[in-house]
Amino acid sequence: MTDKPVLLFVSTRFLFPADSGGKIRTTQILRGMKGGAFRIRLMMPRPASGSADFAEDVAAVADEVVFFEPYAREGLLWKLRRALWAFQDKPIPVLSDWSKDAEDCVRRELARDPSLVLFDFPHSAVLAPESFERPSVLFTHNIEAVIFERHWKVAKSPLHRWLWKGQYLKMRAFEKDTLNRFDTCIAVSRSDADFFRKEYGAANCPSIETGTDLDFYRYRDPSRDHEVVFCGSMDWIANIDGVRWFHDNVWPKVLDKVPSATMKVVGRKPPAALESHVSKNSPEWTFTGFVDDVRDYVPGASAFVIPLRVGGGTRIKAFEAMAMGVPVVSTSIGMEGLAVEHGEHFLCADEPADMAAQIVTLLQDADQRRRISRVARQLVEERFSSEVVARQFEVICLETLGAWKDSTPG
Repeated sequence: MTDKPVLLFVSTRFLFPADSGGKIRTTQILRGMKGGAFRIRLMMPRPASGSADFAEDVAAVADEVVFFEPYAREGLLWKLRRALWAFQDKPIPVLSDWSKDAEDCVRRELARDPSLVLFDFPHSAVLAPESFERPSVLFTHNIEAVIFERHWKVAKSPLHRWLWKGQYLKMRAFEKDTLNRFDTCIAVSRSDADFFRKEYGAANCPSIETGTDLDFYRYRDPSRDHEVVFCGSMDWIANIDGVRWFHDNVWPKVLDKVPSATMKVVGRKPPAALESHVSKNSPEWTFTGFVDDVRDYVPGASAFVIPLRVGGGTRIKAFEAMAMGVPVVSTSIGMEGLAVEHGEHFLCADEPADMAAQIVTLLQDADQRRRISRVARQLVEERFSSEVVARQFEVICLETLGAWKDSTPG
Protein backbone atom coordinates (compact mmCIF):
# COMPACT_ATOMS: atom_id res chain seq x y z
CA MET A 1 0.00 0.00 0.00
CA THR A 2 1.20 3.49 -0.81
CA ASP A 3 0.97 6.70 1.20
CA LYS A 4 0.30 8.71 -1.93
CA PRO A 5 -2.89 10.81 -1.97
CA VAL A 6 -5.69 9.16 -3.95
CA LEU A 7 -7.04 10.96 -6.99
CA LEU A 8 -10.56 9.80 -7.89
CA PHE A 9 -10.90 10.52 -11.60
CA VAL A 10 -14.51 10.34 -12.84
CA SER A 11 -15.20 9.81 -16.54
CA THR A 12 -18.61 9.16 -18.10
CA ARG A 13 -16.90 7.61 -21.14
CA PHE A 14 -14.88 4.44 -21.39
CA LEU A 15 -11.55 5.92 -22.46
CA PHE A 16 -10.43 3.24 -24.91
CA PRO A 17 -9.84 3.12 -27.72
CA ALA A 18 -8.65 6.74 -27.50
CA ASP A 19 -10.38 7.69 -30.74
CA SER A 20 -11.55 11.23 -30.02
CA GLY A 21 -9.81 14.43 -29.00
CA GLY A 22 -11.19 14.35 -25.47
CA LYS A 23 -10.17 10.74 -24.89
CA ILE A 24 -6.71 11.37 -26.30
CA ARG A 25 -6.16 14.41 -24.09
CA THR A 26 -7.40 12.60 -20.97
CA THR A 27 -5.45 9.39 -21.51
CA GLN A 28 -2.23 11.24 -22.31
CA ILE A 29 -2.51 13.22 -19.09
CA LEU A 30 -3.34 10.17 -16.98
CA ARG A 31 -0.51 8.20 -18.57
CA GLY A 32 1.89 11.03 -17.77
CA MET A 33 0.66 11.23 -14.16
CA LYS A 34 0.77 7.47 -13.55
CA GLY A 35 3.52 6.70 -11.06
CA GLY A 36 3.74 10.33 -9.99
CA ALA A 37 2.41 12.20 -6.99
CA PHE A 38 -1.02 10.51 -6.89
CA ARG A 39 -2.47 7.06 -6.74
CA ILE A 40 -4.99 7.22 -9.58
CA ARG A 41 -8.39 5.59 -9.09
CA LEU A 42 -10.25 5.76 -12.39
CA MET A 43 -14.04 5.48 -12.46
CA MET A 44 -15.71 4.95 -15.83
CA PRO A 45 -18.40 2.87 -17.58
CA ARG A 46 -17.71 -0.77 -18.26
CA PRO A 47 -17.04 -1.37 -21.98
CA ALA A 48 -19.54 -3.42 -23.94
CA SER A 49 -16.80 -5.71 -25.23
CA GLY A 50 -15.44 -6.48 -21.77
CA SER A 51 -12.73 -4.73 -19.79
CA ALA A 52 -10.22 -7.54 -20.34
CA ASP A 53 -9.85 -6.43 -23.97
CA PHE A 54 -8.34 -3.14 -22.76
CA ALA A 55 -6.59 -4.31 -19.60
CA GLU A 56 -3.15 -3.11 -20.69
CA ASP A 57 -4.49 0.29 -21.78
CA VAL A 58 -6.26 0.80 -18.47
CA ALA A 59 -3.23 -0.31 -16.46
CA ALA A 60 -1.12 2.28 -18.28
CA VAL A 61 -3.25 5.18 -17.03
CA ALA A 62 -4.55 4.14 -13.60
CA ASP A 63 -3.48 2.29 -10.46
CA GLU A 64 -6.99 0.94 -9.98
CA VAL A 65 -10.26 1.11 -11.88
CA VAL A 66 -13.89 1.13 -10.78
CA PHE A 67 -16.56 0.35 -13.36
CA PHE A 68 -20.22 1.27 -13.41
CA GLU A 69 -22.75 -0.23 -15.78
CA PRO A 70 -23.25 1.95 -18.87
CA TYR A 71 -26.63 3.30 -19.84
CA ALA A 72 -28.02 1.78 -23.04
CA ARG A 73 -27.49 4.42 -25.73
CA GLU A 74 -29.16 2.86 -28.71
CA GLY A 75 -32.54 1.77 -29.94
CA LEU A 76 -35.88 3.48 -30.37
CA LEU A 77 -36.44 4.05 -26.65
CA TRP A 78 -33.11 5.87 -26.34
CA LYS A 79 -33.89 8.10 -29.32
CA LEU A 80 -37.34 8.91 -27.93
CA ARG A 81 -35.91 9.73 -24.51
CA ARG A 82 -33.33 12.07 -26.06
CA ALA A 83 -36.04 13.83 -28.05
CA LEU A 84 -38.07 14.42 -24.90
CA TRP A 85 -35.01 15.79 -23.12
CA ALA A 86 -35.17 18.80 -25.42
CA PHE A 87 -37.94 20.03 -23.09
CA GLN A 88 -36.03 19.48 -19.83
CA ASP A 89 -34.13 22.16 -17.91
CA LYS A 90 -30.70 20.63 -18.55
CA PRO A 91 -29.07 20.25 -21.98
CA ILE A 92 -29.41 16.93 -23.80
CA PRO A 93 -25.70 15.92 -23.64
CA VAL A 94 -25.70 16.43 -19.87
CA LEU A 95 -28.82 14.32 -19.35
CA SER A 96 -27.29 11.68 -21.62
CA ASP A 97 -24.41 11.26 -19.17
CA TRP A 98 -26.63 10.56 -16.16
CA SER A 99 -27.59 7.13 -14.93
CA LYS A 100 -28.60 5.89 -11.50
CA ASP A 101 -25.85 3.29 -11.45
CA ALA A 102 -23.21 5.92 -12.27
CA GLU A 103 -24.54 8.32 -9.63
CA ASP A 104 -24.58 5.55 -7.03
CA CYS A 105 -21.02 4.62 -7.99
CA VAL A 106 -19.85 8.21 -7.44
CA ARG A 107 -21.53 8.23 -4.05
CA ARG A 108 -19.81 4.97 -3.03
CA GLU A 109 -16.41 6.15 -4.21
CA LEU A 110 -16.70 9.47 -2.40
CA ALA A 111 -17.53 7.52 0.77
CA ARG A 112 -14.13 5.83 0.43
CA ASP A 113 -12.68 9.28 1.15
CA PRO A 114 -10.32 9.97 -1.76
CA SER A 115 -7.84 12.80 -1.25
CA LEU A 116 -9.00 14.66 -4.37
CA VAL A 117 -11.91 14.15 -6.78
CA LEU A 118 -11.76 15.17 -10.44
CA PHE A 119 -14.60 15.14 -12.97
CA ASP A 120 -13.72 14.92 -16.65
CA PHE A 121 -15.84 17.28 -18.82
CA PRO A 122 -18.61 19.46 -17.31
CA HIS A 123 -21.26 16.93 -18.42
CA SER A 124 -19.93 14.40 -15.91
CA ALA A 125 -20.78 16.77 -13.05
CA VAL A 126 -24.40 15.69 -13.46
CA LEU A 127 -23.28 12.75 -11.30
CA ALA A 128 -21.69 14.93 -8.60
CA PRO A 129 -23.19 15.97 -5.27
CA GLU A 130 -24.22 19.58 -4.76
CA SER A 131 -21.16 20.17 -2.59
CA PHE A 132 -17.94 18.32 -1.85
CA GLU A 133 -16.34 17.45 1.48
CA ARG A 134 -12.93 17.19 -0.17
CA PRO A 135 -10.95 19.17 -2.75
CA SER A 136 -12.51 19.03 -6.20
CA VAL A 137 -11.36 19.68 -9.75
CA LEU A 138 -13.25 19.98 -13.03
CA PHE A 139 -11.42 19.38 -16.31
CA THR A 140 -13.29 21.37 -18.95
CA HIS A 141 -11.69 20.53 -22.36
CA ASN A 142 -13.68 23.35 -24.03
CA ILE A 143 -16.45 25.89 -23.50
CA GLU A 144 -19.52 23.76 -24.06
CA ALA A 145 -21.93 26.70 -24.34
CA VAL A 146 -19.89 28.33 -27.10
CA ILE A 147 -20.12 25.16 -29.19
CA PHE A 148 -23.90 25.24 -28.90
CA GLU A 149 -24.04 28.95 -29.64
CA ARG A 150 -22.07 28.45 -32.85
CA HIS A 151 -24.36 25.64 -33.95
CA TRP A 152 -27.30 27.96 -33.38
CA LYS A 153 -25.76 30.72 -35.48
CA VAL A 154 -24.95 28.50 -38.49
CA ALA A 155 -28.18 26.45 -38.41
CA LYS A 156 -30.39 27.05 -41.43
CA SER A 157 -33.84 25.70 -40.59
CA PRO A 158 -36.06 27.46 -38.01
CA LEU A 159 -36.47 24.19 -36.10
CA HIS A 160 -32.75 23.64 -35.79
CA ARG A 161 -32.16 27.26 -34.80
CA TRP A 162 -34.81 26.97 -32.10
CA LEU A 163 -33.32 23.71 -30.81
CA TRP A 164 -29.72 24.93 -30.76
CA LYS A 165 -30.61 28.26 -29.17
CA GLY A 166 -32.50 26.50 -26.40
CA GLN A 167 -29.65 24.06 -25.81
CA TYR A 168 -27.16 26.93 -25.78
CA LEU A 169 -29.07 28.82 -23.08
CA LYS A 170 -29.44 25.66 -20.97
CA MET A 171 -25.78 24.72 -21.39
CA ARG A 172 -24.61 28.20 -20.46
CA ALA A 173 -26.67 28.10 -17.25
CA PHE A 174 -25.54 24.56 -16.42
CA GLU A 175 -21.91 25.29 -17.17
CA LYS A 176 -21.84 28.46 -15.10
CA ASP A 177 -23.41 26.72 -12.12
CA THR A 178 -21.15 23.69 -12.47
CA LEU A 179 -17.87 25.56 -12.66
CA ASN A 180 -18.67 27.43 -9.48
CA ARG A 181 -19.18 24.18 -7.54
CA PHE A 182 -15.55 23.10 -7.92
CA ASP A 183 -12.43 24.38 -6.16
CA THR A 184 -10.46 24.37 -9.42
CA CYS A 185 -11.54 24.35 -13.06
CA ILE A 186 -8.76 23.39 -15.48
CA ALA A 187 -9.06 24.97 -18.93
CA VAL A 188 -7.25 23.86 -22.08
CA SER A 189 -6.32 27.37 -23.19
CA ARG A 190 -5.82 30.81 -21.70
CA SER A 191 -8.72 32.16 -23.73
CA ASP A 192 -11.05 29.51 -22.27
CA ALA A 193 -9.84 30.34 -18.77
CA ASP A 194 -10.41 34.06 -19.36
CA PHE A 195 -13.95 33.31 -20.56
CA PHE A 196 -14.73 31.23 -17.47
CA ARG A 197 -13.53 33.99 -15.17
CA LYS A 198 -15.26 36.83 -17.02
CA GLU A 199 -18.54 35.18 -18.05
CA TYR A 200 -19.07 32.65 -15.27
CA GLY A 201 -17.26 34.26 -12.34
CA ALA A 202 -15.19 31.13 -11.77
CA ALA A 203 -12.31 32.31 -9.63
CA ASN A 204 -9.71 29.54 -9.89
CA CYS A 205 -9.25 28.63 -13.57
CA PRO A 206 -5.67 27.71 -14.44
CA SER A 207 -4.97 26.51 -17.97
CA ILE A 208 -2.75 23.82 -19.44
CA GLU A 209 -1.17 23.52 -22.86
CA THR A 210 -2.23 21.03 -25.52
CA GLY A 211 0.11 18.05 -25.39
CA THR A 212 1.34 15.69 -28.09
CA ASP A 213 3.12 12.34 -27.83
CA LEU A 214 6.22 13.09 -29.88
CA ASP A 215 7.58 9.55 -29.67
CA PHE A 216 4.34 8.21 -31.11
CA TYR A 217 3.80 10.92 -33.74
CA ARG A 218 7.14 11.01 -35.52
CA TYR A 219 8.03 13.48 -38.25
CA ARG A 220 7.79 12.58 -41.93
CA ASP A 221 8.36 14.83 -44.93
CA PRO A 222 5.07 15.89 -46.66
CA SER A 223 5.90 14.19 -49.95
CA ARG A 224 2.52 13.05 -51.34
CA ASP A 225 2.01 15.96 -53.72
CA HIS A 226 -1.74 15.91 -54.28
CA GLU A 227 -3.14 14.37 -51.11
CA VAL A 228 -5.28 16.28 -48.61
CA VAL A 229 -6.40 14.69 -45.34
CA PHE A 230 -8.85 15.34 -42.53
CA CYS A 231 -8.70 13.40 -39.26
CA GLY A 232 -11.36 13.44 -36.58
CA SER A 233 -14.33 11.58 -35.11
CA MET A 234 -17.04 11.61 -37.75
CA ASP A 235 -19.82 11.02 -35.25
CA TRP A 236 -19.21 14.49 -33.78
CA ILE A 237 -21.61 17.01 -35.26
CA ALA A 238 -19.01 19.79 -35.54
CA ASN A 239 -16.82 17.57 -37.72
CA ILE A 240 -19.77 16.48 -39.84
CA ASP A 241 -20.73 20.11 -40.43
CA GLY A 242 -17.15 21.09 -41.24
CA VAL A 243 -16.48 18.26 -43.67
CA ARG A 244 -19.78 18.83 -45.48
CA TRP A 245 -19.04 22.57 -45.77
CA PHE A 246 -15.52 21.84 -47.00
CA HIS A 247 -16.72 19.38 -49.62
CA ASP A 248 -19.49 21.60 -50.98
CA ASN A 249 -17.76 24.98 -50.86
CA VAL A 250 -13.99 24.53 -50.85
CA TRP A 251 -13.18 21.31 -52.67
CA PRO A 252 -14.55 22.30 -56.11
CA LYS A 253 -12.20 25.30 -56.07
CA VAL A 254 -9.25 23.06 -55.22
CA LEU A 255 -10.07 20.72 -58.12
CA ASP A 256 -10.27 23.64 -60.52
CA LYS A 257 -6.57 24.29 -59.91
CA VAL A 258 -5.35 20.76 -59.10
CA PRO A 259 -7.55 18.17 -60.91
CA SER A 260 -5.46 15.29 -59.56
CA ALA A 261 -6.07 16.21 -55.89
CA THR A 262 -7.46 13.55 -53.58
CA MET A 263 -9.12 13.81 -50.18
CA LYS A 264 -9.04 11.30 -47.33
CA VAL A 265 -11.35 11.55 -44.30
CA VAL A 266 -9.95 9.53 -41.40
CA GLY A 267 -12.35 9.00 -38.52
CA ARG A 268 -14.88 6.69 -36.97
CA LYS A 269 -18.56 6.39 -37.93
CA PRO A 270 -19.00 8.79 -40.86
CA PRO A 271 -22.74 9.29 -41.45
CA ALA A 272 -24.15 7.26 -44.34
CA ALA A 273 -25.92 10.33 -45.70
CA LEU A 274 -22.64 12.27 -45.87
CA GLU A 275 -20.78 9.40 -47.52
CA SER A 276 -23.55 9.02 -50.08
CA HIS A 277 -23.60 12.74 -50.85
CA VAL A 278 -19.84 12.86 -51.31
CA SER A 279 -19.55 9.67 -53.38
CA LYS A 280 -22.06 10.98 -55.92
CA ASN A 281 -20.02 14.11 -56.52
CA SER A 282 -16.42 13.38 -55.58
CA PRO A 283 -15.04 9.90 -56.36
CA GLU A 284 -11.60 11.18 -55.38
CA TRP A 285 -12.73 11.26 -51.74
CA THR A 286 -12.19 8.32 -49.36
CA PHE A 287 -13.80 7.72 -45.96
CA THR A 288 -11.76 5.27 -43.89
CA GLY A 289 -14.09 4.87 -40.93
CA PHE A 290 -12.42 3.74 -37.71
CA VAL A 291 -8.71 3.00 -38.03
CA ASP A 292 -6.39 1.36 -35.54
CA ASP A 293 -3.59 3.85 -36.18
CA VAL A 294 -3.87 7.25 -37.88
CA ARG A 295 -0.14 7.08 -38.63
CA ASP A 296 -0.97 4.67 -41.45
CA TYR A 297 -3.02 7.38 -43.19
CA VAL A 298 -1.90 10.90 -42.25
CA PRO A 299 1.91 11.26 -42.50
CA GLY A 300 3.25 12.29 -45.89
CA ALA A 301 0.14 14.18 -47.04
CA SER A 302 0.53 17.68 -48.43
CA ALA A 303 -2.19 19.32 -46.33
CA PHE A 304 -4.19 18.56 -43.18
CA VAL A 305 -7.47 20.49 -43.19
CA ILE A 306 -9.48 21.59 -40.15
CA PRO A 307 -12.61 23.16 -41.69
CA LEU A 308 -14.49 23.76 -38.45
CA ARG A 309 -17.22 26.37 -38.24
CA VAL A 310 -18.33 25.37 -34.75
CA GLY A 311 -16.51 23.84 -31.82
CA GLY A 312 -14.54 24.86 -28.77
CA GLY A 313 -11.45 24.09 -26.74
CA THR A 314 -8.26 23.29 -28.62
CA ARG A 315 -7.58 20.84 -31.43
CA ILE A 316 -5.32 17.99 -30.40
CA LYS A 317 -5.44 16.78 -34.00
CA ALA A 318 -3.78 20.00 -35.14
CA PHE A 319 -0.70 19.40 -33.01
CA GLU A 320 -0.64 15.72 -33.95
CA ALA A 321 -0.62 16.68 -37.64
CA MET A 322 2.12 19.23 -37.00
CA ALA A 323 4.15 16.61 -35.14
CA MET A 324 3.79 14.20 -38.08
CA GLY A 325 4.94 16.87 -40.51
CA VAL A 326 1.67 17.57 -42.35
CA PRO A 327 1.04 21.31 -42.92
CA VAL A 328 -2.26 22.46 -41.43
CA VAL A 329 -4.85 24.60 -43.21
CA SER A 330 -7.57 25.64 -40.80
CA THR A 331 -10.36 28.05 -40.06
CA SER A 332 -9.83 30.44 -37.17
CA ILE A 333 -12.08 28.30 -34.99
CA GLY A 334 -10.08 25.21 -35.87
CA MET A 335 -6.92 26.61 -34.27
CA GLU A 336 -8.64 28.61 -31.53
CA GLY A 337 -6.67 28.77 -28.30
CA LEU A 338 -3.43 27.39 -29.77
CA ALA A 339 -0.24 29.43 -29.59
CA VAL A 340 0.47 29.29 -33.32
CA GLU A 341 0.93 31.91 -36.05
CA HIS A 342 -0.65 32.02 -39.50
CA GLY A 343 1.97 31.76 -42.22
CA GLU A 344 4.53 30.41 -39.79
CA HIS A 345 3.10 27.27 -38.18
CA PHE A 346 -0.11 26.83 -40.21
CA LEU A 347 -2.25 28.56 -42.84
CA CYS A 348 -5.51 30.20 -41.78
CA ALA A 349 -8.57 30.72 -43.98
CA ASP A 350 -12.22 31.24 -43.09
CA GLU A 351 -13.70 31.79 -46.55
CA PRO A 352 -13.97 28.99 -49.14
CA ALA A 353 -11.89 30.75 -51.81
CA ASP A 354 -9.14 31.58 -49.31
CA MET A 355 -9.00 28.05 -47.93
CA ALA A 356 -8.88 26.57 -51.42
CA ALA A 357 -6.05 28.93 -52.35
CA GLN A 358 -4.01 27.95 -49.29
CA ILE A 359 -4.47 24.25 -50.02
CA VAL A 360 -3.54 24.69 -53.67
CA THR A 361 -0.35 26.47 -52.61
CA LEU A 362 0.67 23.51 -50.49
CA LEU A 363 -0.19 21.00 -53.19
CA GLN A 364 1.86 22.84 -55.79
CA ASP A 365 4.76 24.25 -53.78
CA ALA A 366 6.89 21.54 -52.12
CA ASP A 367 9.28 24.09 -50.61
CA GLN A 368 6.45 26.01 -48.93
CA ARG A 369 4.84 22.97 -47.39
CA ARG A 370 8.22 21.63 -46.24
CA ARG A 371 9.07 24.95 -44.57
CA ILE A 372 5.78 25.09 -42.64
CA SER A 373 6.07 21.40 -41.82
CA ARG A 374 9.48 21.73 -40.18
CA VAL A 375 8.78 24.96 -38.30
CA ALA A 376 5.55 23.48 -36.90
CA ARG A 377 7.27 20.30 -35.75
CA GLN A 378 9.96 22.36 -34.01
CA LEU A 379 7.31 24.36 -32.15
CA VAL A 380 5.58 21.22 -30.88
CA GLU A 381 8.89 19.74 -29.77
CA GLU A 382 9.83 22.84 -27.81
CA ARG A 383 6.53 23.61 -26.08
CA PHE A 384 3.84 20.98 -26.40
CA SER A 385 5.05 17.51 -25.45
CA SER A 386 2.54 15.36 -23.56
CA GLU A 387 5.01 14.88 -20.68
CA VAL A 388 5.20 18.62 -20.05
CA VAL A 389 1.41 18.96 -20.05
CA ALA A 390 0.92 16.02 -17.67
CA ARG A 391 3.28 17.68 -15.22
CA GLN A 392 1.33 20.96 -15.50
CA PHE A 393 -1.87 19.07 -14.75
CA GLU A 394 -0.38 17.24 -11.76
CA VAL A 395 0.93 20.49 -10.26
CA ILE A 396 -2.54 22.04 -10.47
CA CYS A 397 -4.04 19.03 -8.70
CA LEU A 398 -1.38 19.21 -5.98
CA GLU A 399 -1.98 22.93 -5.52
CA THR A 400 -5.73 22.31 -5.16
CA LEU A 401 -5.07 19.65 -2.55
CA GLY A 402 -2.61 21.90 -0.69
CA ALA A 403 -4.99 24.88 -0.68
CA TRP A 404 -7.75 22.69 0.77
CA LYS A 405 -5.50 21.43 3.56
CA ASP A 406 -4.37 24.97 4.38
CA SER A 407 -7.97 26.17 4.63
CA THR A 408 -9.25 23.24 6.69
CA PRO A 409 -9.12 23.72 10.48
CA GLY A 410 -7.03 21.23 12.36
